[in-house]
Amino acid sequence: MVKKLVYFFLSVSVVVILFDQLTKYLILTFQPQWSLGFFSLHLVKNTGAGFGILQNQSFILGIVSFIAALGLLYYYPKIPVQKGPQFFSALLLGGIVGNMLDRIFRSYVIDFLDFSFWPAFNIADSCITIAVIGLVFYYWKNENKE
Repeated sequence: MVKKLVYFFLSVSVVVILFDQLTKYLILTFQPQWSLGFFSLHLVKNTGAGFGILQNQSFILGIVSFIAALGLLYYYPKIPVQKGPQFFSALLLGGIVGNMLDRIFRSYVIDFLDFSFWPAFNIADSCITIAVIGLVFYYWKNENKE
């Protein structure tokens, strides 16, 4: 069971990284300019973090991402042996690594999903957000069961 969850964790992380990088490659290559009113799909080169903070700090943010990914892998044995926390932790790792690769190899993160009321984001950002919400909910729900 534990070995299957390790493969599950690694598979989800790798799929997130590959899908994130593929979508970013396609956006960078074709640079679409699609708009559907409140939603648009277009290339945004983000040299900072979420919500436009820490602009032009890609190197430092890359180091922070690397440390976060290593920390998650280091603490992997403490992740509950259940599909939920394994899945959300894998999404988190995949999202962190996806954006880290951009920072290392491009010096910026490619964002392309843009709702007019929210800063542009990408697949990695989405996975990180879903992971954090899922993990907070999981640990909140299970805090008294341990």
